Amino acid sequence: MATTDTGKSILEAITDAQNREQFRQQHWTGSFTDYLGLVREQPKITRSAHERLYDMIMSYGTSEYIDNKKRMTHYHFFDDPLGNGIDGVFGLDISLMKLMNIFKSAARRYGTEKRVILLHGPVGSAKSTIVRLLKKGLEAYSRSQEGMLYTFGWTAPGDDPAAPVEWCPMHEEPLHLLPESTRPAVLEKLNAAHSDYQIRIERDLCPFCRQQFSEMMQRFEGDLAQVLAHIRVRRLILSEKDRIGIGTFQPKDEKNQDSTELTGDINYRKIAQYGSDSDPRAFNFDGEFNIANRGLIEFIEVLKLDVAFLYDLLGASQEHKIKPKKFPQTDIDEVIIGHTNEPEYRKLLNNEYMEALRDRTVKVDIPYITKLSEEIKIYSKDFNNERIGKHIAPHTVEMAAMWAVLTRLEEPKKHNLTLMQKLKLYNGKTLPGYTEDNVKELRKSAAREGLDGISPRYIQDKISNALVDDSANHINPFMVLRELESGLRHHSLISNDEDRVRYRELLAEVRKEYEDIVKNEVQRAIAADEPAISRLCANYLDNVKAYTQREKVRNPYTGQDEPPDERLMRSIEEKINIPDNRKDDFRREIMNYIGALAVDEKKFDYRSNERLHKALELKLFEDQKDTIKLTSLVTSIVDKETQEKIDVVKARLIKDYGYNDESATDVLHFVASIFARGDAKDSD
Repeated sequence: MATTDTGKSILEAITDAQNREQFRQQHWTGSFTDYLGLVREQPKITRSAHERLYDMIMSYGTSEYIDNKKRMTHYHFFDDPLGNGIDGVFGLDISLMKLMNIFKSAARRYGTEKRVILLHGPVGSAKSTIVRLLKKGLEAYSRSQEGMLYTFGWTAPGDDPAAPVEWCPMHEEPLHLLPESTRPAVLEKLNAAHSDYQIRIERDLCPFCRQQFSEMMQRFEGDLAQVLAHIRVRRLILSEKDRIGIGTFQPKDEKNQDSTELTGDINYRKIAQYGSDSDPRAFNFDGEFNIANRGLIEFIEVLKLDVAFLYDLLGASQEHKIKPKKFPQTDIDEVIIGHTNEPEYRKLLNNEYMEALRDRTVKVDIPYITKLSEEIKIYSKDFNNERIGKHIAPHTVEMAAMWAVLTRLEEPKKHNLTLMQKLKLYNGKTLPGYTEDNVKELRKSAAREGLDGISPRYIQDKISNALVDDSANHINPFMVLRELESGLRHHSLISNDEDRVRYRELLAEVRKEYEDIVKNEVQRAIAADEPAISRLCANYLDNVKAYTQREKVRNPYTGQDEPPDERLMRSIEEKINIPDNRKDDFRREIMNYIGALAVDEKKFDYRSNERLHKALELKLFEDQKDTIKLTSLVTSIVDKETQEKIDVVKARLIKDYGYNDESATDVLHFVASIFARGDAKDSD
């Protein structure tokens, strides 16, 4: 009984969540006259496929930002628009801006609507993801009030309201029913009500609807009003699964694929019914070009297709027409977008017989990401502690992403710049001697950057391998880096040993960078004794004040006035690389800052000065590391007092840096081994 009640309550919750009014709106049907009224009120329901796609993307909004003095536009549509946590494109704003310029031009009929849009880039660079987003976005947009569009069907002559409707197989715009001679007068009336959007009727009926229209006109002796009275108009909801307005075509075995998959084929069972294979009612207008009308067609690995299929693209792109078997050229209205990789594109460039297709193609490069923070977003989406049932130690995803980006960067031509420094410059970090203009020049001088290197899929696979290893309850950067290195031996896309050697060397660079990062974190965790830092800061400031004002400092222990403690001040200042000849400037800067705060009746807080805060932490760490005896962690014997201090540091790592108990212990052991080796050096 309880089970039944539970099931009933679940069902009630489901039915309550249904929006029946929205369902009715999305399944609206009416007469042709009703549709003309809708068009007069909302002329944009007649938009072309390119206009609708552009408006759909823009409906999600944009934001602007400056990157190395270049104004960038970020299109929010590409940030997982449906909120499913699966789709989303990161770090490709430049490529997406180029793509959006093409869509904008096509929407305004400047010429690119007559082109095949070709996304070109290495494997795993998000080409398919971009197209998948566009398809899903169009589906969702067609269900919204802003994205409404309509199609029509034919009812049989007679008074039977239950008679079935024969819907247009190509989901055409109902205004195509208007004969050429009547269109100017109708458009004049429809457009008179709106100045911001002008309706156009640019195409004609498909063969099936032409046949229906012709027979109806004969039956009603040319009375257009009576013909249109037998038209039913309905709301059109685009759907890839239902093959309505969204088509997908991919290469298969040449023996099992022909061009009828694009343009439809004869229905041999209906030939006997209609008496001829040239009767459009005996033809299935169900090719990918047919069903994608009003929306978008995707060509997967388009340049792997047989030449016969590529010929179909010529008319479909330039003239917006296709040629079904035994029928005249038929109008289509759809966005044609394909994607391919570099070897296939080079074949197209070298094939002199494909000159016509090259001329009708507009290429958009979709490279790998070269900005570390954006690359991290790819893996953080899939691998995070909330989604994965295993703890992922801090910097694990970051180090894998760092290596991936390093493999894609070209060696700097400037000898005083390392590849790691170049990565940091691209990621927004400032380095002495490098301005934003220098970074722009670095990018310009590396023409192939992002077109070679390691794919995100390889990184995802190796992180997954580390996660399924049951020997540990967490994964850390070293586990993932080991997986990345071991996989290089059999990586199918690395064609020569020279690249393997280079990639291993880059892994070593990443390990060194990780050492510096975790050493700095442990140093900060040890030095995170707020009262101790405050005391050290007060002592430093007392001495700086006395130094700048040429006074003495009272020793709290002896009660004697003594000269400022130069040794103490320099031991702190040296931690942030203040040279001896700049110490006076730095000390005056600190005192001026404190004085300015005092004028505003504000109290100085060392945390507000990042450089001083870092210097104090490093100084405190240096003073305390011997009392904590961190190096004793590499031995099996730790006394109780030291263990208590280590536990405090571990707690700080867990609370402030995102470690768990196991990964914090690992990091402390690792940093202890560094100090035990005598390899420790101050952080940059």
